[in-house]
Amino acid sequence: MWWRLGAGSPAAPEARPRRVNSTPPQPHPPHAQDHPLAEWLLLGCGVVAAMHVGKLPPALPVLRQQLGVSLVEAGFLLSTVQLGSMLLGLALGLGADRFGLRRSLLGGLWLLVLASLAGTQATGAQGLLAARAAEGVGVLLVALSAPSLLRRIVPAHRQSLRLGLWGTYMPTGTGLALLLGPLAIATLGWAGWWAGLALLSAAMAVAATVVLQPDGTAESARPQGGSGPVSPTGSPTASPSASTSASTSASIFTATLGRSGPWLLALSFGAYSAQWLTVIGFLPTVYAEAGIAPGTAGLLTAVAALANAGGNVAGGRALHQGTPARVLLMCGFAAMAGGAFVAFALQDTVSFSMRYAAVLVFSGVGGLVPATLFALAGQVAADPRAMPVVVGLLTQGTGAGQFLGPPAAAWWAAGHGGWSQTWVATGSAALAGAALAWALCQRLAGPTAPASRAGL
Repeated sequence: MWWRLGAGSPAAPEARPRRVNSTPPQPHPPHAQDHPLAEWLLLGCGVVAAMHVGKLPPALPVLRQQLGVSLVEAGFLLSTVQLGSMLLGLALGLGADRFGLRRSLLGGLWLLVLASLAGTQATGAQGLLAARAAEGVGVLLVALSAPSLLRRIVPAHRQSLRLGLWGTYMPTGTGLALLLGPLAIATLGWAGWWAGLALLSAAMAVAATVVLQPDGTAESARPQGGSGPVSPTGSPTASPSASTSASTSASIFTATLGRSGPWLLALSFGAYSAQWLTVIGFLPTVYAEAGIAPGTAGLLTAVAALANAGGNVAGGRALHQGTPARVLLMCGFAAMAGGAFVAFALQDTVSFSMRYAAVLVFSGVGGLVPATLFALAGQVAADPRAMPVVVGLLTQGTGAGQFLGPPAAAWWAAGHGGWSQTWVATGSAALAGAALAWALCQRLAGPTAPASRAGL
């Protein structure tokens, strides 16, 4: 199965899927290869959702001027979009699978439409904060539903590549928003920029309605190991009784939360996301304060964000070729710590080009981290039916990191001499993330890993 690609050679015995009954596992559904449009549409939905996360940074200078938003309030505007993920990730991760992954995806897209339109009517930070919180729930629903749908429709031999590519949805969407935002704001104003993304989200919702088939009656009951007939969107054709399904879901939920692996995975991702959104989110503001034109600042930040997408793709390919997950994670966190130090601590010592190169290293090599952690999610889940719970917990950890990181960094910068001290906050997160990721890999790659997976 695909999760064997996330660990190094010591975990090779885990390449054999667990057998839960005497029926031989069937090969992956052959029709899964016949629906690439659904795969790319799901990736597109993630990118559009991520654009709502990235639409704010290029608008911050304008919002601070027109609405009187303070620096700390700007930090909360950046992070409030992750409030839903921080509070509801786990609950919605379980609920989305039972409610229907397609329904959840569409609900998230339409919520983004409504919340973005509501944001255009805001006259102060409070109104924007409320709209951003609602947008965060929409982003969360898309982020939870799409990877689970991908895992069901993509053949096993391509899953590490596709899920590694899925890890690019946030940097790609953020990069596009950072690239297009300054032009849109200069032409339409920030409210027009919000409305334009609402229309784009509506278009994706209509496309998903047409392309993705309706949810099955027992979508969450796909047999373990991926066997059994499924629809092009991953809906199984057979269902157990409602009481059996509820009992099974509850046992999977309890067993997953009782293991250390999912928690280490979520906390590692939180440490990564806190750094990334802090640096990328505030770059336009930092550059604006340095006298760089908004269009140039947006372009520089967009390139930095898109470099992260390249790192994600490289990480997925490296895993596919057998590079140990531990190596990729340590390289990623080390690059983030070092890149932030050069970019911020040495701003009065080295040239701008050197500091910008450090930002590219921070974001690009740092992209190895989410690609690797997404791939490890399947190994941590063990049972495919636990995947929505693991992804929900991972999303909750990501949301917590992105919610707490930017305001904490802004508070630290405001009270300790400006942006030059930002590296202290991001470096602390990098150190914590590396320690958590090391512990996770130790558990996955232990000498008795196959027998001890229940304890992960």
